[in-house]
Amino acid sequence: MDRKKFIQTSGLGLGLALVPGIANSKQLFNKVAPPNNPSPKIIKDSEGDVLNVIGDIQTHKLVGGDTNGQIVEWVDNVDPGVGIPPHIHTKEDEVFRVIKGQVEIMVDGKTIVLEAGDTAFAPKNIPHSWKVVGTEKAKMITSAFPAGIEIMFRELADLPPGPPDFEKVATICGNHGISFL
Repeated sequence: MDRKKFIQTSGLGLGLALVPGIANSKQLFNKVAPPNNPSPKIIKDSEGDVLNVIGDIQTHKLVGGDTNGQIVEWVDNVDPGVGIPPHIHTKEDEVFRVIKGQVEIMVDGKTIVLEAGDTAFAPKNIPHSWKVVGTEKAKMITSAFPAGIEIMFRELADLPPGPPDFEKVATICGNHGISFL
C-alpha cells in the first residue's frame, strides 16, 4: 500500500474510532473543575498580616489562597540575634532576599553574610538556617513555594508568649514537614 492510500485509510479508521469519544467529550470536560484563577493583588509596604513567629516578626504579603497554592511571601523585620536554627524542609523551597541589615545564612553547610540586595536559595531537603547579625534590625523578603508553610507560621504565632517550648515548636514544624538538626 502506498503512503497516500495508507494515510487516507488509517485516517478514516482513526476518525471512526474517535467519533464516540468526541461525542462524549463534552461530558468528560464538564466533570473537570476549572482551575482557580487567582486575582491580582497589590500590597503596600505597610500592609499585610503581621505575625510574631517566636520573635521573627513576619508580615505576610501573599499566601496560598492568593496564589492558587503556588507561593507564599512574607517580610521578616527582625532584631539582631534573632534567627532560625538549622533545619530541613521536605515540602517547599525558599528564597531569601535581604532588603536592609545583615543576615548570616547557612545553606548546605556554606555560611555567608547577606547584605541589602543579596539573595539566597534553599531548596527543599537541604539544611539551612539564618540569623540577623550586626547592630541593626534586618528586613528580609522570604518566599516559599509551593505555599502551605503559612499555616505552620500561624500555629507557631498562636503559641503562648514567653520563651518557646522547643518540643511544641518541633512538633508543629514536624507536622508540616520541617525538622531541626
